[in-house]
Amino acid sequence: MILEYRFKGYSPQGKLVQGNFTVGSKNEAKAYMARLVQKYQLRVQSLERKKDWLYTVIIPGKKPIKGRQSAFAKEEVGAALQKMGYNNFKINPVLFDLPIKPSPQDVMMFIKLSTTMLKDKMSFGRILGMLAEEQTNRAMKEALTQIENQLKAGAEGKEVFMRYEGVFGRFPAFMLGLATKSGNMVEVFEATSKFIERDQEIKANIKKALISPMFAVLATIGALVYYVVKIFPATAELFLQYNMDLPPLTAATLDMSHWLEIYWWIIALVIIAPIVAVWRWWSTPKGRVWRDQHIIKLPMVGHLIHKSSIEIYFRVFGTIYAGAGDNIETIRTAAEACRNAWMEQQIKTITIPMMLREGEAFVPAMEAAGIFTKTSLTRLKTGQETGNILQAAQQIATYYEAETTYKMNAMIEYIQTFIAMFISLAIVALTIVSAEIATISPPTATV
Repeated sequence: MILEYRFKGYSPQGKLVQGNFTVGSKNEAKAYMARLVQKYQLRVQSLERKKDWLYTVIIPGKKPIKGRQSAFAKEEVGAALQKMGYNNFKINPVLFDLPIKPSPQDVMMFIKLSTTMLKDKMSFGRILGMLAEEQTNRAMKEALTQIENQLKAGAEGKEVFMRYEGVFGRFPAFMLGLATKSGNMVEVFEATSKFIERDQEIKANIKKALISPMFAVLATIGALVYYVVKIFPATAELFLQYNMDLPPLTAATLDMSHWLEIYWWIIALVIIAPIVAVWRWWSTPKGRVWRDQHIIKLPMVGHLIHKSSIEIYFRVFGTIYAGAGDNIETIRTAAEACRNAWMEQQIKTITIPMMLREGEAFVPAMEAAGIFTKTSLTRLKTGQETGNILQAAQQIATYYEAETTYKMNAMIEYIQTFIAMFISLAIVALTIVSAEIATISPPTATV
């Protein structure tokens, strides 16, 4: 979330100094003001954050006019309403202001619409204004409005968009900023849109391959446990009052039901506690690196996840290589976009230092990181020898896109077949148990 502040103060000579600035948090605002005070010896009089206010204009005989306005103070909203000719109104601050981050689809739609209008020779400032008016997501709407104002004021495009990486995402924000000083904004916007589409496709495939099957298995196991613990005993225990022997499968299931009823909390603790602990650890930087280092070793799906990260890396690298002007920044940005914390760490701690401190060439430094496949390294070496690293990176991304798409779809079908078999076996087991208990006949009372 981007916060806008306004400050007023006095210089050592007693001159009034005021200005606005944007930051990502309250702590950043305090740090920014501390730097200003130290640098210019300011005596700060006030520091105000722009907030949202809800107003209601009361017009006799008509429906009240309600609206929302951002301002540093309540008096500013009142003054604006008075300028419009309204004198009877109520203004209250928004108490719970939790703007929802725009989805990747919202960001992609903004980029695609911008691309279309850029092709029609429309100015970028006008595009920002039009799309801001049509935005339904408030965080995106405010970001586009502020970006338009800052660009009109002469701010550098890359710096402006990077302030809003929390809204757009780091790589899209980097690319949009790069496009503002590029000679071909349309090409950069189209490449950014392609990256977002491919990134979402990869995440959707991983979800289909790992997360959805996991929930299907857990739901089936939960249904089995509920049947064994709650439904089955309600029927089976009716026969115990006749002091008769139960069939072996029915007796075993009933014993399991009693055991689960007593020790269910221990089983739940043994299962849930490690999951929570691992989940919490994965939320730490070291945990994310360990997870991403070992997830690529998973059978069947691991190598596809690895190759997908390599594809994203070279897609980003190839997109910004020609226009960034700084190869180290290109390598770092691509590493941050590849969706693998271990690969990012290896590139930042091995590849980049080797290039900067030891003067190592690009391909040997990449090879030293130990994260790329032989195929990608071989293609990079060929590109380096022919002087066309950019083409090599694009070819690697295209190759792995085709390979991972085909193999991931095949693997998803295989996993779905396995899950269907598992659910079928569970249903068969329930049917057999139910059929056996249906054959039990209690003894007939004799007169």
